[in-house]
Amino acid sequence: MERDADATNMTQKIILLGTGGNSVDILDTLNDINAARGERVYECAGFLDDDATQWGREIFGARVLGALDAASQYADCFFVNGIAGVHSFWKKRDILARTQMPREHFATIVHPTASVSRSARIGNGVVIFQHVTITTNVTIGDHVMILPNTVISHDDVIGEYTSIAGGVALSGNVRVGESCYIGSHASIKEGVTIGNGALIGLGSVVLRDVAENCVVVGNPARVLRNVK
Repeated sequence: MERDADATNMTQKIILLGTGGNSVDILDTLNDINAARGERVYECAGFLDDDATQWGREIFGARVLGALDAASQYADCFFVNGIAGVHSFWKKRDILARTQMPREHFATIVHPTASVSRSARIGNGVVIFQHVTITTNVTIGDHVMILPNTVISHDDVIGEYTSIAGGVALSGNVRVGESCYIGSHASIKEGVTIGNGALIGLGSVVLRDVAENCVVVGNPARVLRNVK
């Protein structure tokens, strides 16, 4: 697990990307980590958002500093992305490219209630929320967001830029591609492969492989349409 506060043994300044609900939840997670460790592990230095109407606003004491392309002005900070909506998940790579920041400037944030196996491999810029369980030999790519109460079972591989909503259950040996979105309370059968850019609808039960850029919904999940 790279670029967390344990690696530097000092307070890390964090700038959150986006001002939506996920970013506010990440701020809350930073505070929870500080409280759990009894020290100031993280300090939120502010937010960046391309919506100019947000600039200068304060969110729970942290100011919106400007647009994403202002990231280079804050070389002493690390960044965490909270932009992961169902309407833009496939654009996450391009959105983060606006910062022009290398991967080593993105922090990985793990809520203190999450359970992460020591054998798991976690990339940079990953966010793992409350009560997530990640078991043996799992690989999580860069910039993956995993919302509360999700279970990721043994030998799963999650591609970069993917977003996993709350209460998802991935059985063992599942392969999830890059820039996917898995909706709340979806269940994925063991050994299934989900192609890049796919969207799994909330509550879906996925029993077979999903092609790239497909939207699947239902129990059992069936193809509804293409993502775009």
